[in-house]
Amino acid sequence: MSQPVLPGTLEMLALKAISLGPAHGFAVMQRIQRGSGDVLQVEQGALYPALHRLEAQDLIAAEWGISENNRRAKFYRLTTAGRRRLRSDQESWFELSEAINALLRSGAELRA
Repeated sequence: MSQPVLPGTLEMLALKAISLGPAHGFAVMQRIQRGSGDVLQVEQGALYPALHRLEAQDLIAAEWGISENNRRAKFYRLTTAGRRRLRSDQESWFELSEAINALLRSGAELRA
């Protein structure tokens, strides 16, 4: 069963996908989908604005090239700042998800 990407995670997932090597937008979507075991689905209408935001923040750089099906495509690669941001985002994500997992696995009653 596929799920949409959680709000606030798309840019981190795009950075991770691009960290695997230069890729055009459709390849970024495929990497996220395949890397999640086909659980996460990214909509084009969300991905391309996210890629533009990352480019505007100098976290990725883009250049035009030819895709595997001979079409002109913009290929994205991580910048040094993008690598730093990905490391930071991953650390924050792992910390947050570990805390949530601990709470959800806890047998203790939650009190206000």
